[in-house]
Amino acid sequence: MGLYSLPRTARLLKPGDFAALKGKSRRISVRHFLAEFSSTDQPTCRMGQAVSRRVSKRAVDRNRIKRLVRESYRHVRTGLPSVDILLIARSSAVKTPNAELRDDLTLLWNKLLTLKAAAGTGTMRG
Repeated sequence: MGLYSLPRTARLLKPGDFAALKGKSRRISVRHFLAEFSSTDQPTCRMGQAVSRRVSKRAVDRNRIKRLVRESYRHVRTGLPSVDILLIARSSAVKTPNAELRDDLTLLWNKLLTLKAAAGTGTMRG
């Protein structure tokens, strides 16, 4: 597979994976999305998404948001830390143009990247 593919190993697939995030996760939010994440022993980052019917009754709207999230994640996943992420869309995302949603997702990924940088910097006391 190519560098920008989205293999099954990069996605949260099992209900147990989603349930594990509910108990021990931290949160980051931006205007139209909320991300719950926790560190994992997996070698790569994995993402699952939740766009419920509360966000929009229309499947067309929910699918548009999911496509944008998948595409954005596909481009940045190799640089993200080894965490499991549950990305939850807010109802404000339905009326928002695609370009603004992409900017919002970029801001979210950058927040996760700063967590990776902050975890990597530091000194050991000895």
